[in-house]
Formats: sequence, C-alpha cells, structure tokens
Amino acid sequence: MKSEITFRFLSEPSDVNFGGKVHGGTVMKWIDQAAYACASNWCSGYCVTVYVGGIRFIQPIRIGEIVQVDARIILTGTSSMHIAVDVFSKQIDSTKFIKTTHCIIVFVAVNDKGQTVPVPKWEPKTEDEKAHERHAVKLMELRKNIDEEMQPFIYKNELME
Repeated sequence: MKSEITFRFLSEPSDVNFGGKVHGGTVMKWIDQAAYACASNWCSGYCVTVYVGGIRFIQPIRIGEIVQVDARIILTGTSSMHIAVDVFSKQIDSTKFIKTTHCIIVFVAVNDKGQTVPVPKWEPKTEDEKAHERHAVKLMELRKNIDEEMQPFIYKNELME
C-alpha cells in the first residue's frame, strides 16, 4: 500500500485566469484529484472529501510551466485519512521546482451505501513523517474550535436575501 502519489503535467492555456496565471480553482481541483488518488489507493476503495483547510497560495503558476502535485498520508483515523498536498511548478528550461501551494485535505472512506468504513492505519517511520502527523493532530484540535464557532452558521437553512 502506497502512502504517497505524485502527478506531473504541463499547465495549459485553458487553466488561465484573468491575470494570466493559473486559476486558483484549477489548482484546488488538482489538489483534490491528487489527494483523492492518494486516499483511495490507501484505503483500496471509494472515499469522499470532508475537509480542505489551510490552503495557501504561495506563488502563482504561469501557463506553460511544468506542475508537480505531491500528496501523502500524514494521519489516519478509524475511517479518515489526512493528506498533505504540496504543489510545485517550474519553467520548462529550469531544473528547480518552486513550491506554489500547500494544504491539508481530509477524506473519509465510505461503502456503496455512503457509510464510513475502516482504513488501514498509517504508521509514521521517519522524523519528518512523525512531525507531519503531530501537525495533523494539532490542526484537527484547532478545527474542533473552529467547528464550534461556526456551528450556528453551518446548519442554518434560511436563504440570504
């Protein structure tokens, strides 16, 4: 079972925003696709996105650059998988990739009825992996406070006028 995956491709003219760079929504789609591939590979089944947090657009990606999206498991729960995703880009004539985006995305494994199912436990081995796991646990604790704060607004069923 592989705990990480890398996508590499060329940014295309159809990815452009009004400023001439790759659209942030396109980058978010790439993040979700790579994280899904990582998570579904880990759990050997279907999973759904339940949280995307802390997305940071560090530097723009230009059209025609080579893009690399790295996704890796940094924490597992009973049915959840926390995935760290880093996006890099480089000019075709360069040898150096530069980090452009980072985020944490959480998936939950589900069966065909939409019920959660257990996932294999991921065990960090290196000091770097252990640090990422501690980071994911800390972020999970912070999300609990945010969830409490947002509770009155999340399930509000009235339309804004």
